[in-house]
Amino acid sequence: MLDDASNPGRSCVLSKVLGWRQLRSCRAVLVLGPVAFALVACGRFAFPPVPDGKAAEVPRSQTATMWGDGAGGRLELRPDGTFTADDVCGDYDISAYGPENEPRSGSGTWDADEGEGQSSVTVSFEADRVTSTYEALRDGRTLKLWTYVGDPDEGHSLCILTLR
Repeated sequence: MLDDASNPGRSCVLSKVLGWRQLRSCRAVLVLGPVAFALVACGRFAFPPVPDGKAAEVPRSQTATMWGDGAGGRLELRPDGTFTADDVCGDYDISAYGPENEPRSGSGTWDADEGEGQSSVTVSFEADRVTSTYEALRDGRTLKLWTYVGDPDEGHSLCILTLR
């Protein structure tokens, strides 16, 4: 430490003006300030939330069933690869939040990707080829399909479907 008592020949001007406590506080601000700025510039302080549960591998035969979103929306996935949706939530436009991602109704085709460790389901509406992909989770005995709605960095809501 450079102070008058321990080293009279080499004193620090800042320590005389500010004192050591203030100097340490200034250092902390100088170090933490850019870190906080970088986090804000990236759009978040923490990772976006994920629904409770663990990634699940779900066979196509178990995926082909009726799903509900908790707000009255439903998604029926049929074994033949077709689906019918009635006001179901989803991420229909990754770059938007609002009318582009409002719950949708319609029909189309779906496909399951049974990747190692986690399955996913992609629905494609036949009217306009708009798609949404849901990831599979298991929370105890509850099976879920979920996706972010809009850009997850902007803290928008989640769409969570459960078996009906």
